[in-house]
Amino acid sequence: MVDETKIIVIDDEPLMRITVQDALMADGYKVAVAETGKEGLALFTKNHTDILITDLKLPDMDGVQVLKEVKAMVPETQVIMITAYGSIDSAVRAMKAGASDYLTKPFAMDELLLIIKRLVRIKQLEEENLLLRKKVEERYGLEGLVGKSPQMLKVYDLIETVSQTDTTVLLYGESGTGKEVVANAIHLQSPRKNRPFVKVNCAALPETLLESELFGHEKGAFTGALKQRKGRFEMADGGTLFLDEIGDIAPGVQVKLLRVLQERQFERVGGNETISVDVRLICATQRDLKEEIQKGTFREDLYYRLNVVPIMLPALRERREDILLLADHFIDKFSKKMGKEITGLSEDAKTLLFKYSFPGNIRELENMLERAIALLKGKTIQAEDLPEEVCGSETPVHTICEKILASKPLSSAVRLFEKEYIQSVLEKTKGKKGQAAEILGISRKTLWEKIKELEIEI
Repeated sequence: MVDETKIIVIDDEPLMRITVQDALMADGYKVAVAETGKEGLALFTKNHTDILITDLKLPDMDGVQVLKEVKAMVPETQVIMITAYGSIDSAVRAMKAGASDYLTKPFAMDELLLIIKRLVRIKQLEEENLLLRKKVEERYGLEGLVGKSPQMLKVYDLIETVSQTDTTVLLYGESGTGKEVVANAIHLQSPRKNRPFVKVNCAALPETLLESELFGHEKGAFTGALKQRKGRFEMADGGTLFLDEIGDIAPGVQVKLLRVLQERQFERVGGNETISVDVRLICATQRDLKEEIQKGTFREDLYYRLNVVPIMLPALRERREDILLLADHFIDKFSKKMGKEITGLSEDAKTLLFKYSFPGNIRELENMLERAIALLKGKTIQAEDLPEEVCGSETPVHTICEKILASKPLSSAVRLFEKEYIQSVLEKTKGKKGQAAEILGISRKTLWEKIKELEIEI
């Protein structure tokens, strides 16, 4: 970080300029100097810097004026004010104008270096924070959704529109279609994005535990309730509550949930105090709630309260044009995570993925590519690197096995398999031996020896 930090020093005293410049450069900083305010501003305009050190009294202008012009151009620039007049008034004026710190002449050089190190560390922490936030938003925000199919474009439009409201949203879709990702995106695009985002999987908890999980409980409310506990509605106050698998909640909890939606109030289990909350509700289900209403397992009045803005997430097989886009997204994600250089999918692998029905949807695609990359020795994911349910009987390995099925003895079958397999890889790489050797996980020398030994035609 020190090597990347650029500093400008503005001072009309030559000795001070040179002394400060030498000390900073000795510590590894990149330093430019100027004698006047105008010279310093010209340097800054030409090459924006991280830290500007300026004297308060300059021949042509006031140091505070320099500070204000620099802050107007690049607000995040750190400015240190130096003054020989050491008055409280000048220091206060500089700090009010946006100075990060000030020093009174004469000062120890170590004192200046400590201030600069502190400012560099602050800048580093701010950048790390921004990077972390960007990663979170890429993972969970709208940027984390991949697809250009008409169905997904409609979903993006709905997300952007509904996120600016507090309207209740009901997400429909099969398991693995990305309902939680969409819920995250709605929250992160909304005015509530800096408030809590709380998630509950309703299918994972029995009725008694789910009621306590959602609404909290008082001490002694039931066996094991040793102290008061806040529920998820209280935790999400001011933010968003995401209830996944809403179709699985028991009738008793449905009644209490309906009241919260109508009145924004509830009582903890075993309590009498009425608690008011401000929560935006997003729910998700893979069940047909109208069907559940007909069966008598889901309340019709609750359904209408939840189904204010329905968003249907298509199954992956219904938006096949997005399969390879998603595959590229996951390949990039996992190759970076595992520190591997993966170029992508072979044409055969692309064809198989495009034809596959994906009963597990996006989650299934993500898992199979993570596994393929983890085990991959080459740089390209081949058809045989994909799971058996995807490959079926179409992989080169199956084809080769068919050819050698009647070969005897075993040594002959192994030799023929090796020959056929190497031949198929060379055909895929169009005779490029370096690429073929990488896919096969052997050296170029070994490949040459195999070609000669097995009498493979290129």
